[in-house]
Amino acid sequence: MAKRRNTTKQDEELLLDVVEVKDNAQDFIEKNKTMVIGVLAAIILLVGAWIVYKYVIQGPNEVKAANAIHKAEYQFARDSFALALENPGGGYDGFLDIIDSYGSTKTGNIAKYYAGISYLNLGRYDDAISYLESYSPDGELTPMTKYGAMGDAYAEKGDLDKALSLYNKAANAEKNELLTPYYLQKVGELSLKQGDTSAAAAAFKNIKENYPTSAQGNDVDRFLAQVQ
Repeated sequence: MAKRRNTTKQDEELLLDVVEVKDNAQDFIEKNKTMVIGVLAAIILLVGAWIVYKYVIQGPNEVKAANAIHKAEYQFARDSFALALENPGGGYDGFLDIIDSYGSTKTGNIAKYYAGISYLNLGRYDDAISYLESYSPDGELTPMTKYGAMGDAYAEKGDLDKALSLYNKAANAEKNELLTPYYLQKVGELSLKQGDTSAAAAAFKNIKENYPTSAQGNDVDRFLAQVQ
């Protein structure tokens, strides 16, 4: 026969506490039944709205945006930036219309980057900066290219301090054998232009030590000679 465990005073107090919490909860629900039902209804509505947005609105829009952007991308690849922005032909939307119609989709986000680069090439630097700022990088290299392109736009506007800051962000965003030394050289050359030989030397040495086989590494000794 199993031995019955003696109930301690502590066990009795814990049981009383549990019963009291349960009773208090039931009293609260009874007294605030309308509010509780309202909160539950609001939660159900929010969940339902999210499901509708996710699967009824956003999903189809992703497909529509992906189908719409191909012609604009084709014109972009041909360096026909004005056409890519507004009228790529064949009844297809340009990047600007895609942003207006599908800006919340992944494709709409990519269109913002394309629009920024297009405006950069067209010499409309404020528009380039605006669209690049609105673009949310998605991937390893896109933060680097976003900051680098914004640096180019600010450099063209004559704001060299801002350009240098963005080139530094681009160079440090990710280690990439092709792009990191490219932006490091921009940092070095712009620093040299502004008279900061120490920062220039650091950028060029970084290329020489870490990216010696890159295109910039092949010519880095010439730049180092200017700062030594």
